[in-house]
Amino acid sequence: MMATKSQSLQQQVNHLFKQLDQRREALKPTLQLQEIGTIKQVSAGVAVVSGLPTVGYDELLRFPGDIYGIAFNIDEDEIGVVLLGEYAALKAGDLVYPTRRVMDVAVGDALLGRVIDPLGRPLDGLKSPKLTQRLPIERQAPAIIQRLPVTQTLQTGLKVIDALIPIGRGQRELIMGDRQTGKTAIAIDTILNQQGKDVLCVYCAIGQRSASVAKTLATLRSKEAMAYTVVMVTEGNSAPGLDYIAPYAATSVGEFFMQQGHDVLIVYDDLTQHARSYRELSLLLRRPPGREAFPGDIFYLHSRLLERSTHLNAKQGGGSMTALPIIETEAQNMSAYIPTNLISITDGQIYLSPTLFELGVLPAVDVGKSVSRVGGKAQSDSYRSIAGDLKLAYAQFEELESFARFGARLDEGNLQLIQHGLRIRACLKQNEATPLSQIAQMLVLLSLKAGLFDTIALDEMDQAQLTLIAMQEQLPTALLQALASGDKLSAADNQQLLDLCQQALDQASHN
Repeated sequence: MMATKSQSLQQQVNHLFKQLDQRREALKPTLQLQEIGTIKQVSAGVAVVSGLPTVGYDELLRFPGDIYGIAFNIDEDEIGVVLLGEYAALKAGDLVYPTRRVMDVAVGDALLGRVIDPLGRPLDGLKSPKLTQRLPIERQAPAIIQRLPVTQTLQTGLKVIDALIPIGRGQRELIMGDRQTGKTAIAIDTILNQQGKDVLCVYCAIGQRSASVAKTLATLRSKEAMAYTVVMVTEGNSAPGLDYIAPYAATSVGEFFMQQGHDVLIVYDDLTQHARSYRELSLLLRRPPGREAFPGDIFYLHSRLLERSTHLNAKQGGGSMTALPIIETEAQNMSAYIPTNLISITDGQIYLSPTLFELGVLPAVDVGKSVSRVGGKAQSDSYRSIAGDLKLAYAQFEELESFARFGARLDEGNLQLIQHGLRIRACLKQNEATPLSQIAQMLVLLSLKAGLFDTIALDEMDQAQLTLIAMQEQLPTALLQALASGDKLSAADNQQLLDLCQQALDQASHN
């Protein structure tokens, strides 16, 4: 019995050895070449790597600890790399591996309502969104033949912008001003006003303080705007490499929606911090500095970003992407290096004056220094017919007001112009996070143009406007349809609107 078991065991062992011999003989080892680089030095946000002779520009490199970087300088003997993450644990001698791909970001509908960083990692405490498609963060702007003119207005909900500095879908409108003048507030109000208008929004906060980002998120959530918004954030203590790639990653997210045929609004808050982070990286990598220590390609940094915002033709999906880049000026200097670069790239600018802000004229838009080179053509005929002469009347009032400060005696006609101008300024004031519909704006501006506010005291202007805004719900259906159509109002409709506005103001004054 024991002998039988011993023979069976010996047979099994012999069979195993035979299988091993067969597999050893069948094995044909192959050599695989793999490039491996080493870190020569690490500094604040950048690394210098040796080796990797076939790495290309903008290629993604993998460092220990699952940290990634972008090949930025390609020299004969070394590579300057921009690091995208916490680099404190990296040291000289660590190994670096190529990935054979460029930096990309996950895109898809699941990003709506989420707060992410430029690498696509969630910052809102929720699970990572399930996304299958990825797009490179650096993409070529659409060709001219793929674009269409800007023909549809993008309503901001702010009377001073929609009436005097209109923005069209597919336009790039710069928001500029000194610190604490309300630049972000204008952009957030514009996002809030897109509710129900089939416009998706991307808000990119670049190097912002955590408190500012938290306030913005609280506003968007309280107004239920997160349902159609993607928020991409890099905080003040983030690596400069993340600040550098943030607007490009946000633009790729917006381009995904644009190529699906959606209208998209993207806000860059702000590109001053973006330029400073790029300058920091360039100086650390020893690129030659130019004016204000910025590298020579600082113009290209922002032009290749903003050129991606446009209105596509039907073959490309028919979508659009409207860009609202924000830039911070110092001591009201619009002619500084970065502001002049961006003014020349964009299709107009909205300038916020600290003087108006201190006087309580909010939004503090300086109409004389602001311009929209495209949006006026996208205004509806009805809105343009009401607001068309408003900018000229306001400019004449400001000139007359400054002249009157010298103590000059004015005749009755000029005094009436000043009083009417004060009503225009009062009408253009608007509280934060209270965007108005186009019809409500038209009621206020039509009454202003017809002089219905001229008999109302300045301290009662806010209540008078609220009366007209509340009246829009009581307008006849035919009149509402005429206003919503965008066609120029007939003389009869115009007169009927004026009569209704006058009745509402009279009733309010009696009460």
